Amino acid sequence: MKFELSEDQALLQSSTRDFLSSELPLEKSRTVMEHNADGYESAEWRRLAEMGYIGLTLPAAAGGQDLGAIELAIVLEEMGRVCVPGPFLDAILAASFLAAAGKQDALLADVVSGKSLVTIARQDSPFSGNHLEPTRFESGRVLGTKYFVPFATRTDALLVTTRQGVVLVRAPYDIVPLQTIDLAQRFGKVTFDHQGALIGGPELLERVDLLAAVGASAMMLGLMSRALEVTLEYVQTRQAFKRPIGAFQALQHRLADMLLKTESTRSAVYRAAWCLDTGDPDTALACATAKAYAGDASRYVCGEAVQMHGGIGFTWELDLHFYFKRAKTLEQFYGSTETQLEKALAAAGY
Repeated sequence: MKFELSEDQALLQSSTRDFLSSELPLEKSRTVMEHNADGYESAEWRRLAEMGYIGLTLPAAAGGQDLGAIELAIVLEEMGRVCVPGPFLDAILAASFLAAAGKQDALLADVVSGKSLVTIARQDSPFSGNHLEPTRFESGRVLGTKYFVPFATRTDALLVTTRQGVVLVRAPYDIVPLQTIDLAQRFGKVTFDHQGALIGGPELLERVDLLAAVGASAMMLGLMSRALEVTLEYVQTRQAFKRPIGAFQALQHRLADMLLKTESTRSAVYRAAWCLDTGDPDTALACATAKAYAGDASRYVCGEAVQMHGGIGFTWELDLHFYFKRAKTLEQFYGSTETQLEKALAAAGY
């Protein structure tokens, strides 16, 4: 089967690439990491909202553009190519949950317009796969601790997963900033003993989880695509023994492996997005497979890119470390590779 973007989808891809290259080039990530404790600039965030990106997949009744997972994957792939800082995917996921829960009110409108930020607090343990006592909702109050809450210091409200369902908790709350290897992403440990409102059950998180898997996979696809392009340019100009290093067969084999993993990821990502848009019976399997494969592949491709640049590959001056660090972060979040493999096996009936 030959998959091609429609005319409108191709236009979305080109317009997004043009917008990001002019408004949010990779140099902005350097500025954010070095000078902005919040992880993104408010003015840039408002421009993303004005372009309609935050409401991309939301229904028109909720102020969105009523587009699908394929369009979201297109946009997030382009964002991955420039390592966009900020909570774009997190805001999309929170807005999707609010819309699914019927919360088409002022808060959702503010999230879509970029005036407010809401993210989802899910992780009950600082270690992937090691779950402590789940956060609980008792007598109208949320009790417990969540780790690695995206951009917690900037959020106006959080969607907190508990044993009883998903609870909306409004700021302020107790936050301890947490640092990962990706300095352009911000996380926090949030301890709750706060009033909240139960707005939905765990079943509403199912589509959000599938959308998260597709979105994170698409961003990793953008990362490895750009890392491969940069490496191809480098090996054609870097000389060794009076010839470009790209002429050596050993490096050609490694580049071929990088290309194979990149294009395989592309197939998996857009297959999963298509399944999600069409309601295909294999949607859960396709989304879990895409995220699991993209996690391994992006780490491999970005790691190879660093190594093939030699000593300069891991220096701060070169951009490649941004791609590797973002790939490693995305590999662990939105369902780690191990978690997605378990989901894939369950979806396949094993």
